[in-house]
Amino acid sequence: MENLNRLWRFFFAISLGALAVQQLIYGNFRPVILPPSFPPWLPGRLVWTWLFSVLLIAGCTAIILEIKARSVATILGGVLLLFVLSFHIPYQLSFTPTQLGVWTNALKALALSGGAFIVSESLPKERNNSAFTKILENLIPLGKYFLAVMMVIFGIDHFLYTSFVATFVPNWIPGHVFWTYFAGACLIAAGIAIILNIQRSTATKLLGVMLFLWLIILHLPRAIADPTSGDANEWTSVFEVMAFGGTAFLLYKKTDKDSQSVKKNNQQRLTAV
Repeated sequence: MENLNRLWRFFFAISLGALAVQQLIYGNFRPVILPPSFPPWLPGRLVWTWLFSVLLIAGCTAIILEIKARSVATILGGVLLLFVLSFHIPYQLSFTPTQLGVWTNALKALALSGGAFIVSESLPKERNNSAFTKILENLIPLGKYFLAVMMVIFGIDHFLYTSFVATFVPNWIPGHVFWTYFAGACLIAAGIAIILNIQRSTATKLLGVMLFLWLIILHLPRAIADPTSGDANEWTSVFEVMAFGGTAFLLYKKTDKDSQSVKKNNQQRLTAV
């Protein structure tokens, strides 16, 4: 099981590292990391972009090589959450906050923060952590809810913006509207299952499978067909979905392990009686 956890952590870390490389290439934050041209008071945006990108690549490398990986993932989750609270939410509130569709990047950033916390939770605890890291570790249980909130709202978007979302279904697949509704319902169901802990293990496994199917069927072909427009935005979508899929499978493994532990403890109690 741990080998699979390493694989899912690799998918998450390599995806964020790829986003950082994109930032270095194009000299600006990806919208999922920081809103465009926001905050306006931030001087030397290019310098901050490079600094953050280099640190992000270093952090992702530490997660892959498991060098203080739990602490690094925890701090990464805290930093991304800070970006959501300090930058993404104020940015969206200053425009059209009542339109659910404009919250896409803020929700993705929240889910990436949750993914970092889920990565942290999948790793063994470390000794001699700083006081700051110990405080941030209190946020680790929230990771799954951050992911779930994004899934529920993205699922709702499928019903609110059906005609737009349907355009993402490949032309060779018939019934675009049907698949738009079906995918939306699946996202909502998965998110609710995670939040309420109803068949969470099954929900996260199916969610991970669905996301990686989307990666292969939808996002990779779009990125290959249009690799450069919007500062390679289609490749950004590839990396985002890869990160979310890895996160879903990590959460599945954690939930499945917890379920097995509960069953084992119950069996031991029955045997003792």
